[in-house]
Amino acid sequence: MKMAAPGEELDMTEPPSEAFDRQEVIVLMGESHMGPKQKYLPIIRSDNGKFFGFGESNMPVLDNIEGRFAQILPPKVATAEHRMVAQAMLKVKGVNFAKPGASVRLTPPRR
Repeated sequence: MKMAAPGEELDMTEPPSEAFDRQEVIVLMGESHMGPKQKYLPIIRSDNGKFFGFGESNMPVLDNIEGRFAQILPPKVATAEHRMVAQAMLKVKGVNFAKPGASVRLTPPRR
């Protein structure tokens, strides 16, 4: 990840992989009907370059997230009627529902 220093503009011509002051981070992102949440965890490495752990983030919280998998959830919560119609459609299509505690098999059983 590459960031601009306070008061400076971000240089978009230099790729983050070539930036001298880049920082490795893991970004945890989640989304609910209440809105998106994210957390940046800086990666700490030992002197030999091996993973040591995660540091504390001092990144500001973003209020707008864009990307391929952002804002996937519908804006409204489904009603009981919508759920019933969706379940009926899945049953017609032959989709089976997993029971709690049952394991889901992704391949046909070998016999």
